[in-house]
Amino acid sequence: MSTTEPDALLGPADIRELAAALGVRPTKQRGQNFVIDANTVRRIVRTAEVRPDDVVVEVGPGLGSLTLALLEAADRVVAVEIDDVLAAALPATVAARMPERADRFALVHSDAMLVRELPGPAPTALVANLPYNVAVPVLLTMLERFPSIERTLVMVQAEVADRLAAGPGNKVYGVPSVKANWYADVKRAGAIGRNVFWPAPNVDSGLVSLVRRSEPVTTRASRAEVFAVVDAAFAQRRKTLRAALAGWAGSTSAAEAALVAAGISPQARGEALTVEEFAAIAENKPGGNRPGEGSDTNDSDTNDSDTNDSDTNDSDPGVNTGINTNTNTASGSGE
Repeated sequence: MSTTEPDALLGPADIRELAAALGVRPTKQRGQNFVIDANTVRRIVRTAEVRPDDVVVEVGPGLGSLTLALLEAADRVVAVEIDDVLAAALPATVAARMPERADRFALVHSDAMLVRELPGPAPTALVANLPYNVAVPVLLTMLERFPSIERTLVMVQAEVADRLAAGPGNKVYGVPSVKANWYADVKRAGAIGRNVFWPAPNVDSGLVSLVRRSEPVTTRASRAEVFAVVDAAFAQRRKTLRAALAGWAGSTSAAEAALVAAGISPQARGEALTVEEFAAIAENKPGGNRPGEGSDTNDSDTNDSDTNDSDTNDSDPGVNTGINTNTNTASGSGE
């Protein structure tokens, strides 16, 4: 890792100059809020505990604020960007501001939800300012498709950060909480003020740390089967599990039988269960797998389909991010 000059990172004037030269105006459609403070991106890298041997994947690099800070600390950085203009400009920005590290940078011009492989060595860390409108599905998809990612630090809307890090019994505990915990130990890692963005968002932001489980959840059920139970439980979160899982099990009596076999009270609600308890329910589904279940090859298993939960709503078909949005873009450039 090389030492870079203090002015290699982008400041407010640099960001606006770059944006003007490219004719870029941040769009709400893609959740674009560019970080304009060098201290903030260095703080993110420090909180992420990026190591000199890390291969970091970044989703939504935008104009490159966080990208440059990551290149200061990591061995390699792979950035995934959907925006045509931003994707074309970023390699030149890296080459101009950090020429000694340019060969350690790679860009993938794609929707992050469609990426199945990355160039170079397998990524060991995910560090990103995720576009708010697709943060949860992008996060879950990356964790599922790239098991080599050991550590993750994402900046998301504060409300989403709370949901991701919530534990059973918390009023915001839901589908994102359980599914993220399937992959990792999750915790809040700090707050980010609005004034470090351009344009300043109307909501607060938060950092979420995810450290992949050293041992996966012990269960005979597949991820697809467990996530199906989670989706069903939170689709009608105010109902008891006996009622909420009736459709999943085939009837209320079948749901009750599965719950009893799993050691779960039929009168419990999904918000009280751990991911291990959801797995136990999945193991005891009456009649075994339904057609199409029991496979981990369907990427829709990362979707959050609790569309009847008034606390969670998203317009991206089959995907619930835990926040209300009016867009369905699958990636973005939130730097």
